[in-house]
Amino acid sequence: MNIDIIKVLGPSAFAFFIGILITPILTNYLYKNRMWKKKAGKISPDGRETPIFNSLHKEKETGTPRMGGIIIWVSALATVMIFWLLAEFWPTVGTAKMNFLSRNQTWLPLFTLLVGSIVGLIDDLMQVREGIDPKKAGLPFFNRLLVVIALGLAGGWWFYAKLGMVAITVPFGGSLFVGWLIIPLFILVMMALFSSGVIDGLDGLAGGIMAIIFTAYTFIAYFQNQVDLATFCAVITGGTLAFLWFNIPPARFYMSETGILGLTTALTVVAFLTDTVLILPIIALPLLATSLSVVIQLVSKKLRNGKKVFLVAPLHHHFEALGWPSYKVVMRYWVISIIAAILGMIMALVSQ
Repeated sequence: MNIDIIKVLGPSAFAFFIGILITPILTNYLYKNRMWKKKAGKISPDGRETPIFNSLHKEKETGTPRMGGIIIWVSALATVMIFWLLAEFWPTVGTAKMNFLSRNQTWLPLFTLLVGSIVGLIDDLMQVREGIDPKKAGLPFFNRLLVVIALGLAGGWWFYAKLGMVAITVPFGGSLFVGWLIIPLFILVMMALFSSGVIDGLDGLAGGIMAIIFTAYTFIAYFQNQVDLATFCAVITGGTLAFLWFNIPPARFYMSETGILGLTTALTVVAFLTDTVLILPIIALPLLATSLSVVIQLVSKKLRNGKKVFLVAPLHHHFEALGWPSYKVVMRYWVISIIAAILGMIMALVSQ
């Protein structure tokens, strides 16, 4: 038991320190090459201007680099590879035990983390091109959505065909047989989490919430005796905390797509591996609220002749528009996220 605890917590701290160490190199590159938006502005999902958001953030979007999420996935990947290489080239009982790269627990979440992060990196690079119109910045939404659907299809097939997952646990209600429908369910969950990526909108918001969510899944996987998966989640937490160290106000850089896209796709896999898909909306409550606020706003404007429910969507910007300081919004989101994660962990562990 003690070695398992060391296995989970040790690599997490290792990933944190790797993230801290590589940050000066990344920071120097990002600022030297002016890797930020050259023109402030944002377009809503329905293609309209967002004057309230633009007035709140017109001085923040330029001058602060994107791509800070590189710290998260690079530190996670480096940690995975270092412990794997130690086990391969310096085989001892200790190095073999500390290696957490395993086919049945960590291959798929690591793969989705890397693919999502690389696609996000491409989007970020396109966002920071000189003189680009905000309406045409980055990869087209449809292209990113296709990548997410493809990842979801591959992941759903893996769970169905390779892992034999044909049922999901209903909290306090046994199992629900879904058969091959696990594949479209996987795609839908990944798309839903993809839509929540807009939570990356305030200094420290996305980093803090994702760290809390992956911490919750560290505990859940550990108590399910999926120690390799627990270690993977803890490593993600460590890398995210390293990013957060430099992202708290005033942010040195933003997480942007290369961070949030990889994290949300990997989170989908983790939720299925721990069989907590129906508890995920509780554990990731801020992500759910973010997505729903955007949907509600779009539907309201469509059906009510342009009338809005929120001053601006997503929800965290609505609170900003009400006059809340951004740090107050972030801190309260963190508090809610912690409580939701605790409730989700209780449900996950009690309903097993």
